[in-house]
Amino acid sequence: MSGLYVAAGGGGDPVGTLVAARALAADPAAPPGPAGPPLIATYAWERPEVDPTSSPLGAADFDGLLHEAGGGRGDGFAAFTPATRARPPAGSTMPALARDLPARLLLLDPGRGLAALARQIASMAEGAGGRIHVVDIGGDVLTHGDEPGLCSPFGDALTLAACHLTGLPTTVHVAGPGLDGEIGERILLERLAASPPLVPDRDATAAAGRALAWHPSEASALWAAAIHGARGTVRTVNHVIALTDASPRLYPLPLQEAIGHNPVARALVEEHPATLAAAADVSHRLTGIPGLESERARTPRQEPPAGGTALLDRDGAVRTLRAAADGAEHVTLRYAARTLGLTWSDIPALRALLTTDTPLLRLG
Repeated sequence: MSGLYVAAGGGGDPVGTLVAARALAADPAAPPGPAGPPLIATYAWERPEVDPTSSPLGAADFDGLLHEAGGGRGDGFAAFTPATRARPPAGSTMPALARDLPARLLLLDPGRGLAALARQIASMAEGAGGRIHVVDIGGDVLTHGDEPGLCSPFGDALTLAACHLTGLPTTVHVAGPGLDGEIGERILLERLAASPPLVPDRDATAAAGRALAWHPSEASALWAAAIHGARGTVRTVNHVIALTDASPRLYPLPLQEAIGHNPVARALVEEHPATLAAAADVSHRLTGIPGLESERARTPRQEPPAGGTALLDRDGAVRTLRAAADGAEHVTLRYAARTLGLTWSDIPALRALLTTDTPLLRLG
């Protein structure tokens, strides 16, 4: 299926978005699209252990981006390459994702406000057939703003509002309902009841395998694991998540239906805030959650350890993780690294130590 794929929340969402793009392209009910890697647009908005700054990074925060002039619909945009580098003190996984994902990875830069973001997305979509697919891993894009587990509604709402302002045909796809730990699966399934789901097969996850081997994303890893058949409870950094038969599903719904659920997106469309800070204030006003600081308050930055994995043995590491997981059947590799005093950059070495080639470690 052709079109621009927009990873709604940044961070690890481009990984899951590639899986969604592959699944949609393989759907026999979908219209055929052009051959070639998909275009995936994403915020450079990372977990605090990756990026110590507090806001999504813009083009000025990187060296080595490829800049492309806009067509008739917008202002132009920038693309990541494996040689792109974030300017210190900022950090980013996007250059490595540009290396390891078979996709063209484009930067969503919201720093100049909502209208400018909409023009960027329009420019990107113009080169991809003029259609937009928003992909959200977990489903907080459908927030009503008052769910007790909600912690990061702003980025998704900003994406919905910007796509609305493009005027282009847009579909929102919710992957793995509940897997981000913000809104419960049961609630989301009620909100998605009118949307017939697609269930990706394992081939859809294969293209993301290199990125899943090292990226600290938990929601995308959980979705990939569920597609591969994993079920049961999983300990993540901030939650215990249950993988169920609904977890592998990918639900489509019209953009206006998604905005109808999301009060922050509706307010952004109505108020047209001129700056990123003003848009974040709208989200804060409606949800009580600071738009640019919520993730850092929830998951503080982790300092690098002294010894890495060299001081660990497999059996001792598994015993430690089993005790810390408190009955969960699996742990994410990000949780395992934190529990063992490591950082996300130690995940490949930790996978080797634990002899696991899946996105999760099974403890049972």
